[in-house]
Amino acid sequence: MKLAGSLQRINAISWKEWIQIKRDARSLILSLFAPVFLLMLFGYALTVDVRHVKTAIYDQDMSHESRMLLEKFSHTEYLDIEGSVGNYRELDRVINNGDAVMAIVIPKGWGSMLKSGRNTSIQLIVDGSDSTSATVAAGYVKAILAEYNMGIMMSGLSRIGLTEFTIPVDVRSRVWYNPELLSKNFIIPGLIVIFLAIISALIASLTISREWERGTMETLITTPVRSWEMLAGKLVPYIFIGLFDVVITACAGYFVFDVPFRGKLFEFCLLALLFLMSTSGMGILISAATRVQVLSVQFAMVTTYLPSFILSGFIFPIENMPAIIRGFTYIIPAKYMIFIAKSIALKGVGAAMLTAQILFLMIFTVIILAVCIKKLRLMLPEN
Repeated sequence: MKLAGSLQRINAISWKEWIQIKRDARSLILSLFAPVFLLMLFGYALTVDVRHVKTAIYDQDMSHESRMLLEKFSHTEYLDIEGSVGNYRELDRVINNGDAVMAIVIPKGWGSMLKSGRNTSIQLIVDGSDSTSATVAAGYVKAILAEYNMGIMMSGLSRIGLTEFTIPVDVRSRVWYNPELLSKNFIIPGLIVIFLAIISALIASLTISREWERGTMETLITTPVRSWEMLAGKLVPYIFIGLFDVVITACAGYFVFDVPFRGKLFEFCLLALLFLMSTSGMGILISAATRVQVLSVQFAMVTTYLPSFILSGFIFPIENMPAIIRGFTYIIPAKYMIFIAKSIALKGVGAAMLTAQILFLMIFTVIILAVCIKKLRLMLPEN
């Protein structure tokens, strides 16, 4: 009888919460359509692939050899030759204006030195205001030059009669799970987790504070509902909304962005359910602590968006962070869910191989829900 009564009260609170969600059209639209909209927006906009680097040329030599070298840079998708300049002042202007982010300078007499067999050099000027893109772009140039130097060496050896030679160390690379090294294949799963964390905590943060502001919390206090029953009833609608977001964003990643999904969707949804319980529980805890909707939303954004985006390893490698910050990342649930999402989607890993991540999410969820129950117990009389 007690269990039946608890289920009845949980169902009543869940139905009441669902009515509140339907009446608040903005929150409903935010919860149902914002994740897939943001995924479409950021999925196309956010990329770490460095291609079509705008490059300027300052050829002081103007020889046949310099033109042959520059021809090597013209047939690649990684570099876009924007034009030539006549002096360093003009070169400084095009880089400052953003017309070019990199410049290749060939000194005078370079071609004659090359034909005579002497060592030569060219100058590479890179705009370092974006250090990541600058490093990658410089790597492209060095790779093209390495291929050009190999061609010159082979020509020289052929002239002396050496037509065959072997390279002592031959590197044969093979990339697993993301052979094309496309950034979208690891960005999209991470974005799905980030948006789920933000949206679930954001909409759940309105639950208790809405009751206080509308004056309905006093009515709930007079009912025989227990704290854990209220928590369960408040969680149920948002869990179902979150699962809807999981499925629709996963489908968008697969069908729109062609991100492979090699694992089992059921396992992914099941683990996402655990993650949603923790983030939604955090939102309810914030709502119970603040009791003001505006403050709840602001606090939920600060506690979910910034840690999930910066400290989860989504964009910035955790290994490069200071030791204190690395220690703090261990309590960020998005860190573990992003690892789970990438492992299931890209590697096809099963839940059995994700024990450590699942265990942390379970512990984190239990702690958050226990604190929520304790907080709500202070508001409701226990029967």
